[in-house]
Amino acid sequence: MPHLLCQREGVDCAPALKTDRATLRCRPTMSFLDKLERRIGFIAIPGLIRAIVTLNALVFVLVLLNKGFDSYLSLDMARIRSGEVWRLVTYIFVPQTAHFLLVVIALWFLWFIGDGLERAWGPFRLTLYFLVGMVGTTVAAVLSNSQFSNQMLFTSLFFAFAHFYPDDVIYVFFVLPLKIKWVAWIYAGFLFIGFVTQSNSYRMALVAALSNYLIFFGPEVIQNLRQRKEIAGRRQRFEVQSRSEEEPLHRCATCGATEKSDPTLEFRVSRDGEEYCIAHLPRATENAAP
Repeated sequence: MPHLLCQREGVDCAPALKTDRATLRCRPTMSFLDKLERRIGFIAIPGLIRAIVTLNALVFVLVLLNKGFDSYLSLDMARIRSGEVWRLVTYIFVPQTAHFLLVVIALWFLWFIGDGLERAWGPFRLTLYFLVGMVGTTVAAVLSNSQFSNQMLFTSLFFAFAHFYPDDVIYVFFVLPLKIKWVAWIYAGFLFIGFVTQSNSYRMALVAALSNYLIFFGPEVIQNLRQRKEIAGRRQRFEVQSRSEEEPLHRCATCGATEKSDPTLEFRVSRDGEEYCIAHLPRATENAAP
């Protein structure tokens, strides 16, 4: 996990996470979510991600003290069908590494992006996003018919954070500065490779696991693509129009001179219907009949 530090035009993280851009990005689904919040707003859990980070740290300590303890918490569909339904929730508290330093960095980073998302969304929207992700992860475990971790669930949180704050800087290995949007694109590239090369069950599981991101941000992504296509079309039409405006209005049929090649020239239309500059304008015949 990389070390993260916000650097947006010299401001610190806290005010940066309150930018209007984050609010604007929520706007396409804001009306629906407002109505939903009035109906089921009681599900909001302030500090949800902080609580999850704390419980992950606690489980890590318990695993150190009792090897194999995490096997009682993992998302194992076979054991869930046999009655161990607590696994539908407890798997989100299981760290994905046994290395102390990596766990510390990973949990700190999760705490950081959780705070950012809660500032941008508020407790209700973040809780709803997380719950939809849990449902998607459970569906993914059913589709793949195997144990499933919380990795993709936390990945969906990272993608949401990258969507809101793409220009925040992340220091990989505490040294290499990268904008979060580039880290997200690289990660998405690896997921796409897996989507292309793996089995159909993996593909369905991947889509299901990221269903919360697709539901919350998919319509906006499609709308942005359409807007970019429209802008590209307008730009192309403008360029064509600009090129047509650069065409000369007058051109001498003899020498090819135009008002653009020599602004001092004057042009006339002769009796033959062609346009000439004054120097090459045909003279009227002087051999009129007596």
